[in-house]
Amino acid sequence: MSRIGREPINVPAGTIVTIEGSKVTVKGPKGTLVNEFNPLVKVELIDNVIHVTRPNEEKFSKQLHGTVRALIANMVKGVNESFKKELVINGIGFKASMQGANIVVDAGYTNPVIITPMKGVKIETPTPTEIIVTGSDKQAVGQIAALIRGVREPEPYLGKGIAYKNEHIRRKEGKKAAKK
Repeated sequence: MSRIGREPINVPAGTIVTIEGSKVTVKGPKGTLVNEFNPLVKVELIDNVIHVTRPNEEKFSKQLHGTVRALIANMVKGVNESFKKELVINGIGFKASMQGANIVVDAGYTNPVIITPMKGVKIETPTPTEIIVTGSDKQAVGQIAALIRGVREPEPYLGKGIAYKNEHIRRKEGKKAAKK
């Protein structure tokens, strides 16, 4: 049995979970998330605890079991406490600023790059070299953070670019003058 899949999910007070067949809706103080899962995996709510079960021991059922449980746990966590990704910009002249809800990134290109966040995702720039992406949907927060990082990924020689806050960038030594 899947170790992750068989763990129950406790629903905190103030969170409403609705299960209609294979469609799961989670409402909480930070928003509402809706997701439809494969009907092969059974999701049920008993006394404010969500249980995910599978009908058989086939490989596909086993794969879905842990995945569905993890996705529902992330939905419950997201509507109660938002997910957060922090990015740092390194490099001379590289900066980010807000233009309404969009973020404008100047990363050494001739034109600035404008990124529009998905629904339910909020972007902040406390300083021109810091970006904070928050939201209740873990996948959407990660996707927007990856789009921002993809504008100028950190390079290994000088470390210039956009990186996650605690990301370790493997550095290379670079060229040396030839000894004669």
